Amino acid sequence: MRQYISQKNLDSKGLLTIIGKDFRYLRNVLRLASGDMIYVRLPSGELQPMTVCQIDEKGKKILLQVCDLVDGSAVENQPEDTDSIEKCEFTLFMALPKSSKFDLILRQATECGVAKIVPVQTEFSQTGAEKMNFRGDRFERIIKEARQQSGSPVNTKIENCVSLSEACQFWKAQVQNLAPEESLAIVLYERNESTVTILEACEKKGSLKKAALFCGSEGGLSPEEVKSLCEAGFTAVHLKTNILRCETAALYGIAALQSLL
Repeated sequence: MRQYISQKNLDSKGLLTIIGKDFRYLRNVLRLASGDMIYVRLPSGELQPMTVCQIDEKGKKILLQVCDLVDGSAVENQPEDTDSIEKCEFTLFMALPKSSKFDLILRQATECGVAKIVPVQTEFSQTGAEKMNFRGDRFERIIKEARQQSGSPVNTKIENCVSLSEACQFWKAQVQNLAPEESLAIVLYERNESTVTILEACEKKGSLKKAALFCGSEGGLSPEEVKSLCEAGFTAVHLKTNILRCETAALYGIAALQSLL
């Protein structure tokens, strides 16, 4: 079941007023009517079941109120609550592709529950792509729509574009207080020399708290870049499959890593 992500908390009466673009989303996209139920993801991360108690077509306003599920029954395709989600936090380091492809990668990674998406300027990245406003409204809208569509409880964040060396330092800072068996970082490499399978990379890992995937852009990654990533704690992985486009490789890698873990 889809969810609505609210930037506001409930008022003292347990009500939530929806206006503007969010009104159009609930009314025209989800086609909510009075009496319908919807799950609302509050700023705290709590998933709150609510019912539509009033629709003001003229004022373009929807009023939601808190409701309780009867006898604790669940609604079909209800999103999982935060407490039941695996505790491993996923980060995608994405070498910058064309902007249209990056939009797709951002949406798909969000739907998969990736917590952090880090754009990286590499040797074969799309020229000029690093100038995009990664903290702007457009990318925030893509993330919000993807979370509402998929029901993801993960508050996905996109970072500013960094260099390869900065990406290495970013990951080191993320895992500096973790034991070696509590983190895993892999880099997808189209060559098979000095690589392992993704299954081998995941072996001998305990209860992971953080995992990362580094994916190249259309031109892939240079041997020097892969060497730098391995020195920073990444494991080079060769996917023994068909030749994948960068937007497919990112999704394939995330799905494979999450499934194995």
